[in-house]
Amino acid sequence: FPSQLKSQAPGSAEELRCLQVLNQQPEGSSLEKLSSSQGCLKLASTIKAYVATVTENIIRRSAVKEAWQNYFNTSEGQLPPKTPGKPSAHLTLRPQSLAQDGRSQRSGNLSQSCRHAITHWGHGSLVSHVQNMTYRAGRLRVEQPGKYYVYAQIYFRYRGAGRDSGPQLVQCIQWQPAHSPPVLLLKGVGTKCWAPEADYGLHALYQGGLFELKAGDELFVSVSSLAIDSSDAAASYFGAFRLDL
Repeated sequence: FPSQLKSQAPGSAEELRCLQVLNQQPEGSSLEKLSSSQGCLKLASTIKAYVATVTENIIRRSAVKEAWQNYFNTSEGQLPPKTPGKPSAHLTLRPQSLAQDGRSQRSGNLSQSCRHAITHWGHGSLVSHVQNMTYRAGRLRVEQPGKYYVYAQIYFRYRGAGRDSGPQLVQCIQWQPAHSPPVLLLKGVGTKCWAPEADYGLHALYQGGLFELKAGDELFVSVSSLAIDSSDAAASYFGAFRLDL
């Protein structure tokens, strides 16, 4: 900036006088006194261009710094916060003993065909999540009303004996409104005849449907038999997501 002033008017007493006038001006006052001098107007124009250049450089450096910070945070696994999305959940069966399932006091009087409520769902792994819903003890709680697609699949693993055709396998998705007993939403039934030489039989039951749910409603899965293969997280799952229809 000083070099610009020197090349513009080296040793100009007029511009020195303009700088003194500018320095003596109270904050917020007008610059009418400078309008009669071409030298002062030229000086003011030079100062304005210099300030604009400096301001632009500061803004550019700030933007570059913020971009680099976001890049390093992402590369180190610190993902930037996401805006809240639609309610959804996908739960996978946890590789634990199912002996305690079906004993929940909150399940109410379930039908004999689906008397075992599954309470061991995983919800914090790479293949499962809960977003804008609540999970507790095998139940998904709806926080936002709307139309939800609800689905489930159970991978049964039945060990037969000889020519036993195997039991009738039943899978149910239960809906429990607040302060009300459970209501059966979906029911799947499968009966398979296993090969005589097979040590065990495998059978998967899938079901899904669209339902209008209210805030406070709860969803859970119950089955007729706890002969379930819990070693494969991709085979047994339970979830729901809201659709804007």
